[in-house]
Amino acid sequence: MLTECVEGPKVFDDPYHVCVVMSNSGLGPVIPPAAAGNATVDGDIIPNTGWYHTDQYALELNRHKCGSSATERNEPPREFLRWLTSQPSWAALGGRDHFMVAARTTWMFRRGGAGDSLGCGNGFLSRPESGNMTVLTTSQHLGAPRLRVPYPSYFHPSSAREVSAWQATARAARRPWLFAFAGARRANGTLAIRDHIIDECTASPPGRCGMLDCSHGLEGSITCRSPRRLVALFASARFCLQPPGDSFMRRSSIDTVLAGCIPVFFHEASTFKKQYQWHERDADADNDNATVDRRRYSVVIDPDDVVEGRVRIEEVLRRFSDDEVAAMREEVIRMIPRFVYKDPRVRFEGDMRDAFDITFDEIMARMRRIKNGEILGWKLDGDDDVVAKDS
Repeated sequence: MLTECVEGPKVFDDPYHVCVVMSNSGLGPVIPPAAAGNATVDGDIIPNTGWYHTDQYALELNRHKCGSSATERNEPPREFLRWLTSQPSWAALGGRDHFMVAARTTWMFRRGGAGDSLGCGNGFLSRPESGNMTVLTTSQHLGAPRLRVPYPSYFHPSSAREVSAWQATARAARRPWLFAFAGARRANGTLAIRDHIIDECTASPPGRCGMLDCSHGLEGSITCRSPRRLVALFASARFCLQPPGDSFMRRSSIDTVLAGCIPVFFHEASTFKKQYQWHERDADADNDNATVDRRRYSVVIDPDDVVEGRVRIEEVLRRFSDDEVAAMREEVIRMIPRFVYKDPRVRFEGDMRDAFDITFDEIMARMRRIKNGEILGWKLDGDDDVVAKDS
């Protein structure tokens, strides 16, 4: 996958080239200390160590994502599955005891047919062989039989002490804005809720809403890829708005947790209960399977009510008292360890289960149940609903 990665000055001038993205064992470039005299971001609270410019898709490397023919995009999955299904380990249970990470949204792996006009993605998840495996993706569309893992964010600690220090920083952050949003409008109003969010934020009284508008071409894209700007924005707000984008779950929702900001969702399928139920579980509860009531740490607003003018986002959020906001924020801050990925290059100091630990433990338990014949279909662990395959 990395054979075409050729290091050189030209490559490393491009911050989004695969060589740069996969540096530091996939963590990406180090976020350097904010040097005195440099133009820094107001409210910048990122520490000098443990923080990286991590690409949201860095959990695995995917070749030929866009800009190539469907044949070229589909050949690597075919080649991989031909090799995998020929292995003796596959024959035992037909691949049902296999798992892997496909670190993009599910729709990116259901593309690539001859009539695919998008020119992105491939048909990996549409192939019958992959349907036998447990495939972990970062976000799921309704009806897609996959399990999810959190997008990687910017913080990759090397000790429990480092995590505790960051939680204290997030807890003490001054939050002058009621709510904040980072994102862009979509062409032709295809996501009307985003237009309404941006319009309401723009029209709100001074000091009420913080926003990074990513709509302005390359300039907006670069601004909204800045970890310092994003973390400063979310750490300065009590609530952070997370409407759906290309999928129900956004990487921005993980950044929100990292900053100790209360997420505001606009679809039930965007909630952690639906997307990341393993990682939402209350690690301090006596019952290992205990989940946190989403109302304790998040808000869900019906987007139709907003778009059709029945409610204003600001009015909904102002109903929460200071004590309620403080309790919800504390719940978010307690979730931080479960949504970060430790630095894999060092021996972690202290005791903490991160996103990887939680995922690996749950997957191993799932594999044991499969081998014991307890899991025969795509019933999600701990979920009352059987998830049907995509049509």
